[in-house]
Amino acid sequence: MIEICVVGAHLSGMALNGELLREGGVLQRAVQTEPCYRLFALAGGPPRRPGLLRVAQGVAIATEVWALPEAGFGRFVAGIPAPLCIGTLRLADGSTPKGFLVEPEGLHGAEDISRFGGWRAFIANLATT
Repeated sequence: MIEICVVGAHLSGMALNGELLREGGVLQRAVQTEPCYRLFALAGGPPRRPGLLRVAQGVAIATEVWALPEAGFGRFVAGIPAPLCIGTLRLADGSTPKGFLVEPEGLHGAEDISRFGGWRAFIANLATT
C-alpha cells in the first residue's frame, strides 16, 4: 500500500472521493500539514479545484491520508490533470506521504483560501454566502 495525502474534492464524502474508493483506497488518518503551505481555489471550473503550494511561511492545512494498492496508486496518479501534481508533503505528525500539490504556473487567477484552514471549511463558507 502507498499513502497519498488529499486536500480537496477527494476528501471523505466529497465529490471525487469515489475515485479513491474504486482504486481500493482505505482512509488512514486525518492530519494537518506542517505550517508551510498555502491553499488556493484555482481559477476555472466548475467544479472548483484546490491547489496546495509549499512556501517558506504558511499555515497548517487540513488533509486526509489514504492508502492505495500499488496498481491503484498508479492508475489514480496517472489521471491527475495539470496544474495539479504529486509531490512529497510534510505533515504535522512527522510523516511525509505523497500528496497533491499545484504547479506555481497554475496559480494565475487563483484565490488564496489558506485562512479557512482547509477545503471543507472553504466549501462550507461558499454555501453560507
